Amino acid sequence: MLLLPAVLAGSVGAQGADALARERSDYISWLQTAPVSPFAAVAQQPIGARLRIGPADSDLPLEGVSEHRLTTSGGRVTLDGADGSRPVPAARPVTLGGFTLLVDGPPGRQVVTVFGTTRRKRAVEYYPVDEGAVFVGPLIPPERQGTVRVLGPDGIEVEAIEAGSVQVPIGDRPTRLRVRRIPTGGEESELEIFFRDSTNGKGTYPAGRFVSLLPAGDGRYRLDFNRARNPFCAYSSAYACPAPWQGNTVPGAVRAGERYGA
Repeated sequence: MLLLPAVLAGSVGAQGADALARERSDYISWLQTAPVSPFAAVAQQPIGARLRIGPADSDLPLEGVSEHRLTTSGGRVTLDGADGSRPVPAARPVTLGGFTLLVDGPPGRQVVTVFGTTRRKRAVEYYPVDEGAVFVGPLIPPERQGTVRVLGPDGIEVEAIEAGSVQVPIGDRPTRLRVRRIPTGGEESELEIFFRDSTNGKGTYPAGRFVSLLPAGDGRYRLDFNRARNPFCAYSSAYACPAPWQGNTVPGAVRAGERYGA
C-alpha cells in the first residue's frame, strides 16, 4: 500500500482573502453579463459529422434562425448556411441570429453549446471564508500513468491526464483525493479535483464540486476549498453533469466555497 504523506494546513491570510473576494466578484459579474455565461445557455449537443440547426424540425431548433449546418472535417468545424460558409474556431463564440454558438471538445467529439439573450436569475452564494479549509502539501504521483475521458465543469468530454493525488485531513480520517489535469482550451490545462462530501444536496450541488490545485512552490501544492465551485449543470439543465470520480468522497462536511440553492 502506498504511504501517503500528510497535507499541512495553510491559511487564507488577509491578501488571500482580498484576492478571493475579487475572484468571486469577477466570477459573478461574468455569470451575469458574459454572452457565453451558463446563465444564458439553452442547449448543448454533440456535432458528430453534421448537425442541422435552425428550423423546428432540425436536430437543434433555434427560433428565428434559418437552416444552417455545423459540419466537421479533419477536426475542423464549419458553419454552413444560405449566406455561405465560415469556420468556427474552437472555444471562440460565433453569433448566429439572436444566439451565440460555442464549439469545444477534442477532434471527432466536438460539442456545440448554444446561448440565448435571456438569462436565468439565480443568486450565487458562498460559505463564509474558512481558514481551516486550506491545505498545502505534495502531489503524490499516480499509481498508474495514463489518460481518462471525463466531463469537465462545462459538460464537455475531455482527455484528462491522471496527475496523482493529495491527502486532506477532513472528517474522521485522512482522505485521498484524485487529481486530474483537465484541458481548458488550446494548450492550457488545470489541475482539478472533482469531489463530493456530506453537504451535497444539503447546501451544495448534489453532483459535487470542482476545486483547482495550485502550485505553492518547493514542489508543494495548495488546495483551498474556499475556491470550490459548481459544475455548469448547476446553472442550466443544458449542460451534462460530470459523474463522481471514484474515491473522491470526503467523509465529512466541506462548508467552504460555492453553495447551491434549489
